[in-house]
Amino acid sequence: MTTRKELVAALQVRYRSSGFGERIKILDEFVALTGYHRKHAIRLLRAKPSAPEATREHNRLYDEAARQALTVLWEAADRICGKRLKVLTRMLADAMERHGHLDLDPVIKARLFQVSAATIDRMLANARSHIDGQRKRRKGVTSSIRRSIPVRTFADWRDPPPGFFEIDIVEHCGRRA
Repeated sequence: MTTRKELVAALQVRYRSSGFGERIKILDEFVALTGYHRKHAIRLLRAKPSAPEATREHNRLYDEAARQALTVLWEAADRICGKRLKVLTRMLADAMERHGHLDLDPVIKARLFQVSAATIDRMLANARSHIDGQRKRRKGVTSSIRRSIPVRTFADWRDPPPGFFEIDIVEHCGRRA
């Protein structure tokens, strides 16, 4: 692809400056080399030479300071997802400032309250990737709960063999027994 672009750039100057007969020869060679359709080749060679593509500058609303503040809030909220963190951001930032754990500039604070959940996830993607390659979750809590609660599978329900059932009769007429 790069060589075709270089070839187009080199031939555009020759194509424009040459006469009708010479243009046909240049066009025939170009179509044979690239495999382009003839009309497409004509449009390419007639086009104005393009300027080298400059890197697109982004108008970023959220700078590094906002990302760091968001990371602190995310860590304090036990690394919850962006949708849940969006709801907690205002309350969590106020509480952390009140207790002296966070000191935010009013401009950054206002931007943090405006950020969307999807943008929160994008801003925290780098922080998430540095956590041992996966998200950290609290371990041990669920396994101890699982050990303390007996769980019976379908095969374990053989106390009364199938065919028997129990029923409780309750009278709903309003009289007390």
